[in-house]
Amino acid sequence: MELIINQAGLVRCIYTETIDLTQLGALVINRGSYVEPAADGQWTADLSPVNGPLLGPFSRRSGALAAEHDWLNQHWLFSSP
Repeated sequence: MELIINQAGLVRCIYTETIDLTQLGALVINRGSYVEPAADGQWTADLSPVNGPLLGPFSRRSGALAAEHDWLNQHWLFSSP
């Protein structure tokens, strides 16, 4: 899990339960995407909450989750909030 800390001391990350983030202080958690099944049984990752694309379709939910995580790492995590 990567924690990005800006000069004001604000921490940004892709949330997982690897680290208990409550130890850092008050949390503000925002949704980065919606990983949802489609009518045909395929899966998509909708990254519109962070102004991103719709990824997919994927045959498995795990594929959509991996694509979501990769996109957030490459295009959102290190960008300015």
